[in-house]
Amino acid sequence: MKRYLWITIVAVLLLLIGLVYYKYYFVFGEGVKSGVLNYAVKKGNLFKTYEGKLIQQGFGSNPRTGSLTSYEFEFSIEDEAIFKQLEVNNGKTFDLHYKEYHGVLPWRGNTRYVVDRVVNMK
Repeated sequence: MKRYLWITIVAVLLLLIGLVYYKYYFVFGEGVKSGVLNYAVKKGNLFKTYEGKLIQQGFGSNPRTGSLTSYEFEFSIEDEAIFKQLEVNNGKTFDLHYKEYHGVLPWRGNTRYVVDRVVNMK
């Protein structure tokens, strides 16, 4: 009976570890987004993280209000050096490589999208 209990406990722990990994550490998608950098800020109450927003070209309609809206890409920034580069070049056009996760960790940022490098700046 003890043996089955230990096997069950180990199986449940492995399942929980796998679910946590899948939710918070598994890279669901990655790609490049282009647009004009609207802002890059360092913010947070307990964990100070780097956040930013790109305004992308093109317009879409907001189904709730019926008005035109621009495409916005809000993201977190992985590295302080990338943040510094974005901070001093606010208003320029960037191509940013990002990783998308299923969940948000407070020390990683406020969004599921984490920028890990600048591909191009114009």
